[in-house]
Formats: sequence, structure tokens, C-alpha cells
Amino acid sequence: MWDAALIAFDRFADPLHLAMLLAGVLAGTVIGILPGLGGIACVAILLPFIYTLDVHTAMILLVGSLAVVHTSDTITSVLIGAPGSAAAAATVLDGHPLAKQGQAARALSAAFLSSMIGGLIGTVFLTLSLPIARPLVLFFGSPELLMLCVLGLSFAGFLTGGAPLKGGLAACLGLLLGSVGSAPADAVNRYTFDQLYLLDGIPLVGVALGIFGIAEIIDLLAKGGRIAERISLGHGWLMGIKDVVQHWGIVVRGSLIGVWAGILPGIGATAGSWMSYGHVVAMARDREKFGKGDIRGVIGPESANNSVEAGDFIPTLLFGVPGGAPAAILLGALFFYGIQPGPRMVQENLDLIFTIIWSFAIANTIGAGLCFFLSPALARLTWIPFARLAPAIVVTIFFGAFQSTQSFGDIYAMLALGLLGWLMKQLGWPRAPFLVGFVLTKPTEQYLWLSISRYDFEWLLRPGVIVLGLLLLVSIVWIVRGRLANKSIPAEESSEGAVLLGKTPSVLFTFAVLVVVAAALYEAQSFPHLGAIFPMAATIPAVFMAAAQLIFELRADMPAPPPETRKKTKLALGYFISLAFYLVMILLFGFGIATAVFTFAFLYGLVGIRWTHASVYTAAMVSVALLMSWLLNLYWPEGMLLG
Repeated sequence: MWDAALIAFDRFADPLHLAMLLAGVLAGTVIGILPGLGGIACVAILLPFIYTLDVHTAMILLVGSLAVVHTSDTITSVLIGAPGSAAAAATVLDGHPLAKQGQAARALSAAFLSSMIGGLIGTVFLTLSLPIARPLVLFFGSPELLMLCVLGLSFAGFLTGGAPLKGGLAACLGLLLGSVGSAPADAVNRYTFDQLYLLDGIPLVGVALGIFGIAEIIDLLAKGGRIAERISLGHGWLMGIKDVVQHWGIVVRGSLIGVWAGILPGIGATAGSWMSYGHVVAMARDREKFGKGDIRGVIGPESANNSVEAGDFIPTLLFGVPGGAPAAILLGALFFYGIQPGPRMVQENLDLIFTIIWSFAIANTIGAGLCFFLSPALARLTWIPFARLAPAIVVTIFFGAFQSTQSFGDIYAMLALGLLGWLMKQLGWPRAPFLVGFVLTKPTEQYLWLSISRYDFEWLLRPGVIVLGLLLLVSIVWIVRGRLANKSIPAEESSEGAVLLGKTPSVLFTFAVLVVVAAALYEAQSFPHLGAIFPMAATIPAVFMAAAQLIFELRADMPAPPPETRKKTKLALGYFISLAFYLVMILLFGFGIATAVFTFAFLYGLVGIRWTHASVYTAAMVSVALLMSWLLNLYWPEGMLLG
């Protein structure tokens, strides 16, 4: 095993691998600072650029970016009180008050060092889990792996704050979308509607960029980016380091809490951070200091959020069950290279596992160092209105969506899923279970087919299946008891629990979901036996959950949305129309002209900056986009009017 670790470490002597790691670290650092995006959007944006890389180089790039997001998102949380990602929300409680007291540098240095140590502790546990879990992984057969997938789907779906039914339905919708295309076990095309594009299914890039990338951009634009109050970083960098040394016990306990939250599928960094913060408060004798600028309230959650990501890799790599939404995207990237996480990966690709481990550890260290030395420069990014950054992000996302298969169908799907993701967020539907369900579709269906083919239905009586089934049952009972006791179970997207658009849109959306899953169930009955088993298994429980959710919403009292929400909704639809306009321009005039027109019109017409600045920005954006097309050998059609 350690030979594989040395082989993986030697890869970083290659300048290309080291450059990719640095590129990932820089991308993760910048994206982490932008409020609302976080690790999911970061990995999703970089995902399209791996298709010309080998698997080791691709993993170095993606893991390098993911390892530093929860380090740099602290800058936004401390300086302006707006979390760079959901996982940094707990840091705001004490980090921002410290910044208002002139101790921003102290809070930031303590957070950076805590995040780095937490990530390294998580990496150590990931490494130590290999010799312990390896025999267990090799013992598992297809029935046990199927139950692990079901367990991961259940955790991701139901551990969603106060909306377990919505989370379960989101996971089922992800499974249903993943079923589109040719069935792996039978000669049948499912839900393709005679469209050639859908025969191979919708690629992960379009789904991830739509559900999270486009949806977040529209939401941030509608909220209206504001220039942050320019808070001075002040002094106290060394004091923050001394605080971490003084409270080393909090760092260790927070890291261990984060690792445990990462191992449990579907929990995620948000829950790990809040669990660690709650633990610090509960253990303190002077609890009244928290929320007013206590450095312990920064050290606790920051030591947990990076260790969560390392813990996520344990179920993802060893059992093929993603610990969270970012890990689900990495899992999909491994599927692209034909690598099946689980027993086969442990046997045949152990060096790749260690490549991921080394990437995470080295990127953690480099990322923390960058944040230490570049904080004054990075802080200036928080002073820029998001609308000025949006065109560059939009162009990158469109570029990435087309890069995956070089089909305009990917962009159509991305925009449609972007609208769906925005609606889900506004109506309190968690999106992480949707993505996890989509990624787990292929392995779940594969294990289901293998289990039935080899064991008929006797696989349900295997000891491992029974144990995992009891674990699933206990988890469901625990969730129900928590709901009855009005206890909130934190989750990756617990912040998406509020219904912002009011009762009528919520009821209509749930009714539409019920119609979709019922129609999918009816259509599945016409498929051959092996092709129908999986979609029916996904849609039958979805029908009952959708009906129950609809009844709850009809009986619930929901406040009417305030005028401000209605205004934001209109703005969001307007921005979405601008993205559709960009797509139409690409179809008519090609990528270069469309990018120039969209960028200039957005900046000059919508944002209102000077035409000279908009022109320079536009020229730079078009030049970078065309350069990337040339470097990646990406062919864009010239447009119908120019071709």
C-alpha cells in the first residue's frame, strides 16, 4: 500500500501536475471568496476542463480547488458578514463581530491555520482508513454495495433540515433524470422522446452547472451585489496563531467532528461546521461571549469544514457513495474515466486514491499560505459588486457546458436545469440530493441488476444487506422522531428550507412534480422487465412522497411573499432571459461575436458602467475565451447567419 503512496507522491515532481494543483488552488481560492458559490460550484465550473487530461491530472485539479474553498470563504464571512459558502455561516457569528472590533486579521489568521490543521487531520484519517476499511470493501458484493447506495441516497435526501419529504423527492428526481437514455441492462431507450441528444443521457457537467452554477448566479444577481463595507484588516496576525495554539483542543475536537460528519453520507460541511460550533459553545463556561466576537467561535467551525471534505472521500472512494454534493461531482468525474470507486478502485487504482490524498494535503497547506499572504489583495474582491463579475462567470459556464460533448443540447439542458435549480432554492427544495441522486443512478442500477441476476430476490436475506437495512430503518426512525420533536437536523443545504415565493407557487411546483413522477411511472410500465425495474423503483416512492407533500402544503399556512421578493423574482427572470439571449446570439452569430455583444450589453446596459471600461472588459473576455478554445481544441459553430 505504501508503495502506491510513494508512486502518487512522485507525480508532484512533474511540473504539469504541480501547475494543475496550483491552478486548482487559485480557482478554489477566488471562487470561495464569492458569496454563495462554494465548493459545489467550484468543482462544477472546473469539471468541463478535465476532458483533455488524464485521470491523475484531472483529480489533482479538482481536489486542489475543493481543498481550499472552505479556507478562502472565511475572508468574505469575516469582512462583510456574508458567508462565502453555506459551510462558513457559523464563522460569521463571531468572525464578523471581531472584524468590527478591528480584529479582522486575528480572526482570519486563526481561521486559516485552523482550516489547514483540520484538513491535514482529515487527510490522516482518510489515509488510516485504507488499511482498516480495505478488507471490508473487498468483502462487499453487489447487494451490499446496492444497500450502501440506498443508504447514501436516504441520508442525502432526508437529512435536509425541516424538509425531509422535499429532500427525498429531490433525490428521486435526480434518479429519474439519470435514467434518461439507453438502459444499461436492456435494449430500450427511456424518456428520450425521440430526441437523438437524449440517447446518451444528460452529462453531469450540464446538470451540475445548471442546478448550482446558473441558479446561484441568477439568485445573486437578483439580490443585487453590493460593495462591502471596507473594513480594515488591522493587526493581530500573530495573535490569531497564538489563539489556535492556546485552543488546540478545540481544533482537534472540531476536526474529528468534521471527519465524522464527512463519513456520514449526505451530511456535508455545513452540518459539520454547525456541529463543531455547537460543541464549542456547549463546552464553554462563559457562553454569553459567543456571538459577540469570541475567537473560539471561529476556530471551532473552521477546523471542521475542511476535515469534512477529507472525510467525504472515505465513503466516496472506498464504497462509491458520495459524502456530499462536491464528492458526488468527483464521483461522476471518475465514472467518466471508467473508474468505479469501491472494491475495484481499491484493488486496481490504489495509487489514484493516494494521488487524491496527497493533492488534498498539499493544496490545504498551499491554500492556507496564499490566504495568509494575499488576504489584503483577496479582500478587495469582496468590494466588487457581483454583477461586474457575472459576465466572466457566465461565459466560463457556457464554455464549460459546451466543452463536455460539444453539443448545444448541453447548453439547453443547463439553462432548463438552472431555472429548475433556482425554483427549487426559492421554494425550499434542497438541491444537493438531486445531484447525488443523479450521480448514483448508474451504480445503483448496476448493483440492482447484478443482485437480481445473480441472487434473484434472495439477496435481501444476506447478512450485510440486513445490517445495512436495519441501519437505514434506524436512521428513518431517528429522523421522524426529530421532526416530531421539532428538532432541526443540519444538512448541506439547510439554508434552503424557507419558501420565499409563497403558497401558490409552492403548491403548483409540488403538483408539477407529482404529475412528472406519475407520468414517468406510467411510461416505465411499457419498458422491458430489466429496463423498467430501476425507474419504477425510483418513481413509486416518489409518487407517494409527492402526494403527501402536496397535502401538507395545501393544509399549511404560508405567508404571502413581501413586495421585495416579488421584485427580486422579476429581476431573476429578467437575468435568466439575458442568458437565453446569449444562447440565441451564439446560435445566430457564433461564440466570439455573441460573447462580445452579451458582455458589453450586460455591463453597459444592465450594470451601468462606462462604455470605455465595458469595452476593455469585453475585449479581454473575448480574447481569453478564444484563447481557451484554441488551447482545448474546442470547435464552436460559426452561427447560422455566418456559417
